[in-house]
Amino acid sequence: MADIVDRFTRSRMMASIQGKNTAPERFVQAALEQRHIGFDVHSTELPGKPDITIPLYQVAIFVNGCFWHRHEGCFYATTPSSRKQFWQTKLAENVRRDARKRAELEAIGWRVVVVWECGVKHAPEQFDEVIDTIEGEIFLPEWPEKPPRVRRQ
Repeated sequence: MADIVDRFTRSRMMASIQGKNTAPERFVQAALEQRHIGFDVHSTELPGKPDITIPLYQVAIFVNGCFWHRHEGCFYATTPSSRKQFWQTKLAENVRRDARKRAELEAIGWRVVVVWECGVKHAPEQFDEVIDTIEGEIFLPEWPEKPPRVRRQ
């Protein structure tokens, strides 16, 4: 399917997508505040500059958009139909960078949690289980573990 807007307009639209303080990030921050858990945002002192860090538990949280970070099997992790090769390369590099950042943090003793945008959008009432694992011994590295909306093949 052809794009309904010209390249310049599409470029401007994509450039306007914010990367910090997104609605899903604010949701996670509010949930942590509600449980009185201290956190920092966008720490430049740690590799990968996690969206949220909880120094007390040495937990780094990345709040990822399903499209940009390729949430496997998720309804929102689509590939645009125009400039397919460009997008496949760009999005694959995002996934490689995410894995690198996670490995760097784990190498220095931090636990890493990835919170997916679709979980915040479709199952916010279940987010407490993430906070429970942050405070406990059992750890949930990714939430939701399975996307609430699955893409049909």
